[in-house]
Amino acid sequence: MSDRVRQILSWYHGQSPGVLTNLARMLNHGTLAGTGKMVILPVDQGFEHGPARSFAPNPAGYNPQYHVELAVKSGCNAYAAPLGFLEAIAADYAGQVPLILKLNNNDSLFSDTEPCSAVTASIDDALRLGCAAIGFTIYPGSAHKNTIFQQIRELSEEARAVGLPTVIWSYARGGGLSKAGETAIDVIGYAAQIACQLGAHIVKVKPPTDHIEQGAAQKVYEEQNIPIATLADRVRHVVQCAFDGRRIVIFSGGAAKGTEAILEEISELARGGAFGSIVGRNAFQRSQGDALALLSEIMNIYANEAA
Repeated sequence: MSDRVRQILSWYHGQSPGVLTNLARMLNHGTLAGTGKMVILPVDQGFEHGPARSFAPNPAGYNPQYHVELAVKSGCNAYAAPLGFLEAIAADYAGQVPLILKLNNNDSLFSDTEPCSAVTASIDDALRLGCAAIGFTIYPGSAHKNTIFQQIRELSEEARAVGLPTVIWSYARGGGLSKAGETAIDVIGYAAQIACQLGAHIVKVKPPTDHIEQGAAQKVYEEQNIPIATLADRVRHVVQCAFDGRRIVIFSGGAAKGTEAILEEISELARGGAFGSIVGRNAFQRSQGDALALLSEIMNIYANEAA
């Protein structure tokens, strides 16, 4: 157990030994083991966006085995997916990579400005599959937010009781937010804080822009001279919003983009103190060789920042 992992676990006092063990299980796995940094491969896009949009750029991705092999061979800290994908591979890859079961999912067949994902799996499923954590998406800003918050409160309580940490995808969306507002610095910081207040052990948010959505927030950011000029500045502020850096905050990889743009963004995230990244389409839409090379470079950036 490295000193850094011990320090991170100390921020979760009051949690059960099972929760701490599973957090350590992820932090101590793979290429970044012991550094306090994490790179997770998430593959829920087939459910969320549809199979052709997700896997046609690299047809090997239609096979659930492709993704878990990518997570194992690259040395990811964990692999996250909905029930079907994990059931397809869990037995054959038992013990080879920590699994995160995504408990709620949405589809893109019906356009709704007020999103609310369906609960598609259970805590019993996570235990049966040997998972190290559960995952759940919340939508701060949605008209359905109260229902969503109540769902994760109940599920995370059940998960903690059996020793499973909770990873919350916190995506601000709703009719009251502009499209630019979904990634605004004040909104992303708020989304991270909400996830922490709901009991998240690991928080996933999008990289924030320098846009400020709320008028009341604009005044505070200006009066207090909160630095937001660079992505590193903004990431530092988002981590601060997550209990002053005492919760693990990782950032999504976002829409598909070129290698140079990805690595430039990862470098800024790392400089800002991000605990890591959760990289999906930008990895699995590439051939395995190219995906492994990309993930290796991402992990090297985080490892060098942790050194």
